[in-house]
Amino acid sequence: MRMSEISFRGAFTALITPFLEDGSLDEATLCALVERQIEGGIDGLVPCGTTGESVTMSDEEQLRVVELTVEQAKGRVPVVAGTGSNSTAKTIKASKAAEAAGADALLVVCPYYNKPTQKGLEAHFRAVCDAVSIPVMLYNIPGRSSIDMSAETIARLSDVPNLLAIKEATGTSVRTAELTALTGDRFAILSGDDGITLPIMSVGGVGVVSVTSNAFPGAVAHVTRLANEGKWDEARRAHMKLFRIHQSMFIEANPGPVKALMSAAGLLKPVVRLPLVWPEESTLTSLQAEVEAQGLTLVGPAKA
Repeated sequence: MRMSEISFRGAFTALITPFLEDGSLDEATLCALVERQIEGGIDGLVPCGTTGESVTMSDEEQLRVVELTVEQAKGRVPVVAGTGSNSTAKTIKASKAAEAAGADALLVVCPYYNKPTQKGLEAHFRAVCDAVSIPVMLYNIPGRSSIDMSAETIARLSDVPNLLAIKEATGTSVRTAELTALTGDRFAILSGDDGITLPIMSVGGVGVVSVTSNAFPGAVAHVTRLANEGKWDEARRAHMKLFRIHQSMFIEANPGPVKALMSAAGLLKPVVRLPLVWPEESTLTSLQAEVEAQGLTLVGPAKA
C-alpha cells in the first residue's frame, strides 16, 4: 500500500493484544480478532498502542504482533503500527522494524516521562519521520505522557512530508479546532477518545482511533461514515447510542473493561499484564448492562 493510497478517514481500532494464561502472546486469537474487525467493517487497525498494552511487551513481541496483524489483514485495511516510546533512538529502531514488517503507517506517541520542551518534541518527530518512508500518525495524549504538544508546534511540522495524521487525545475538541484553524486539512485528525469523536469531527476531524470498536467495529465505523458523509443528525443518534458504552470502557484502566467484555463473550482469555489487573466483576456488570440497554450483541469469534 503506497503512501498516496492510504486513507486515514473513518474508524481505526486500537487493537487489544490477547494473551494466554501463562502471559504469552495468543497468536491464534489475535489473528481471529483481526479477521473479526475486518469482517465487521473497520477502516483500519492500530496494533501495539496503549490499548494493546505495548509498554508491557518486549521489542520482539511488539514486532510479532505487527507481523501477525499485517499477515492477517492481507492489505484489506491499513495497519498503523504503534512504535513510539520515550527514547527517540528506540522509536526509530522500532519504526524501521515495523516498516520492514509491512506496516502501512506508524503511530508515534509523544515521548512520555521525559517531559521534553516543545522544541524537543518537534525534533523528536522530525527525526522519526526522517528515518522511515511510510506515513506517521502523531499521537498527542498529555494525560498519559505528561506533556502536551501544542497546535503551534504541530503546525511547524507541516513541512514533514510523511507526517500525515494526528491522533488527538487531549480530551477536548478545542485542540482539533485550533489545528484546523492553523493547518486546514493538512493533517487527518482522528479522535483518540471515543466519547468525543463526533465533536472532534464537527470541527475538522475525520475519524477515530477507537477502544470500543474492539467489541463493536461496525457500530463505531457507522458513526464516522455518517459524519464524513455530512449526515449529522443520523451520526448524532448513532454516536449517542454508543456514548454510555464509551464511558463504561474507562471505569477501570484501559484495556481492562473491553477485554473483560470480550472475554465474557468467549473472544479471548481473561488476561492482562501487570501492573494492570483483571477488572472487578462490578465493572463487567456495568458494561454489560449498558450494552444490553442499547440492544447490542458481540458477534462470536471469526475464523482466521
